[in-house]
Amino acid sequence: MKNTLKVASLGALAIFLTACNTVEGVGKDVEAGGEVIQDTSNDVEEDIKD
Repeated sequence: MKNTLKVASLGALAIFLTACNTVEGVGKDVEAGGEVIQDTSNDVEEDIKD
């Protein structure tokens, strides 16, 4: 019974750690998308001023 609990706990930990990496990756993707929008906005602003 103890071995089953250990295996289940390790499995849950592995899933949790994988989920953290996935959420971190999504955060980086969203941040990169925001930077592209900000850069484009700055380019348009500069074009309007010229």
